[in-house]
Amino acid sequence: MAFALFRRNRTVGGSADPGLLPPIAEGAGLISCQVLDPSGRPMGGAEVTVSDARTNRPQVTATSDPYGTFLATLPPGHYSVMISADGMQPYRGTVEIADGLQSPIGAVRLAPSPELELPPPGTWFFDPPHTAVRFIAKHVGMAHVHGRFDRFTGGIRVAERMEDSHVEITIDAASINTGNRTRDNHLRSGDFLDVAAYPWIRFASDRFVHEGGSRWAVHGHLSMHGISRSVTLDTDYLGLATGGYGEELRCAALATAELHRDDYTLNWQSMLARGIAVVGPTIKLELDVQAMFSRHDTPTPPE
Repeated sequence: MAFALFRRNRTVGGSADPGLLPPIAEGAGLISCQVLDPSGRPMGGAEVTVSDARTNRPQVTATSDPYGTFLATLPPGHYSVMISADGMQPYRGTVEIADGLQSPIGAVRLAPSPELELPPPGTWFFDPPHTAVRFIAKHVGMAHVHGRFDRFTGGIRVAERMEDSHVEITIDAASINTGNRTRDNHLRSGDFLDVAAYPWIRFASDRFVHEGGSRWAVHGHLSMHGISRSVTLDTDYLGLATGGYGEELRCAALATAELHRDDYTLNWQSMLARGIAVVGPTIKLELDVQAMFSRHDTPTPPE
């Protein structure tokens, strides 16, 4: 009866109506909050991590629902809470969870992250020793295959309006490296990349679209195996720094895209038909980029 009365009381701080809360298991308590955006609207998809305050070990990691609500049951104790979302400053707090009771954090309004300074207009070229072109492919029915391309060139032309900027990268297809010589030779063959006929993989952007905070969508075309397809690079801009070989100005970004091998007529189904297990239908491409601002005294990266 006491528990029923508790459930009819409204939670402080604007979180979920306790009349809709799930039963609390014996020997546990309930933690709840509602995540709001900077304008006070419910924010779904925010990541909430609740950790043991003594050991810092995460106990629960989940995302807020479309109404910004987060609920979890945990053993009684002292916990730390971190709430994060793209383009927002993380929230950090603590909560004491009591046996058989709801411990509300209340409404948490996230604040926007400070805007990172964008690169100044001009030409920026990739620094190969500090740039990586990687991919991850699913080995059919088994584990993942990780690889990279060792040789590439490219750069960014930053315009007065970042949205008008342009990025290009040219990859030497024969430089594919998965750490297995036999597999790499097969990937270079006519069964796969056919590097003798198609030696280069190229990406050239069409437009930059700001998606909030440090996130950008770079739309463009990827040409491979004689075919060009539209591709979007989901990009996290990581900011500016001075240093490296001298005191050159650098910018950094991490971009990812999902490629469908059949879009480039890499018809590896024939491999499966012959009983050869190869990679699955999608490949994750990752560009981990550092670029140097081009000046008369910009150092040349080492070989």
